[in-house]
Amino acid sequence: MNASTLPVVFHRSEQIDGLKIAYREAGPKDAPVVVLLHGFPTSSHMFRHLMPYLADGYRVIAPDYPGYGQSDAPDHTTYAYTFENFGNLVRTLLERLGVQKYAMYVMDYGAPVGWQLFLKHPEKLTALIVQNGNAYDEGLKTFWDPIKTYWADGAEKSRDALRWLVKADTTIFQYTDGVDDVTRISPDNWVHDQALLDRPGNEDIQMDVMYDYRNNVPLYPEVQRLFREHQPPTLITWGERDTIFPADGAHPYKRDLQDLEFHLFPTGHFALEDKGDEIMPLIRDFLDRKIGKNV
Repeated sequence: MNASTLPVVFHRSEQIDGLKIAYREAGPKDAPVVVLLHGFPTSSHMFRHLMPYLADGYRVIAPDYPGYGQSDAPDHTTYAYTFENFGNLVRTLLERLGVQKYAMYVMDYGAPVGWQLFLKHPEKLTALIVQNGNAYDEGLKTFWDPIKTYWADGAEKSRDALRWLVKADTTIFQYTDGVDDVTRISPDNWVHDQALLDRPGNEDIQMDVMYDYRNNVPLYPEVQRLFREHQPPTLITWGERDTIFPADGAHPYKRDLQDLEFHLFPTGHFALEDKGDEIMPLIRDFLDRKIGKNV
């Protein structure tokens, strides 16, 4: 691919429910759609390499949730930072963009955002790519114990005990833990993410989102039921050394999905940053076979 044929990624926004919702978009308007749903503590920035890789054959859309990336971040006392609200905003964005059906790439927080879409309109999902994103209780291991304490009591003490999760050392850890060669990981990742985390008021936004995550867990059985009923073609590309979402959460997808392609990679949480040279061709091949124009 030469420079003249390299797809352009556009950086756009829509006003939805009084908020600026930023998103990246690339690819032909009439191509099959792939929605990329980012995790914590990043944004659509995590898909900056994947988007041009796919955009010659797919319309690729990557939104930033409120409080992340270039989207608005209203004070947490005036806006409810819930996964239900995130899902509603992404759904509205897709409707505004005329998207009727779509594949989804879900990672970390992107999984519960994606499940909000799937629960409302499972028939719209054409394919699913899961990278370190939970839909099963087995995936919530030791790392989540202090978070579960906060879910259980909602106490200020328990909330304060989680504030290390938004500090620079933790952000760097998320990118480097489980990685054999950290020189493969651009420091721009944690510099970018931490600058946004450090905005005034953002720490409490993140604590609110962490607290609301408890409401995703009771949805898992219905998500699993819809997996069994609708059987979306699924690709798992999971970093098996992830401390936050270990491979324990990857294997249960095999119980419910019949058209499943399963790959574990010897890396950590942000597998795409370390193993993108292996993962991106798998994604392209999967999409070409399952939803490409020539299918």
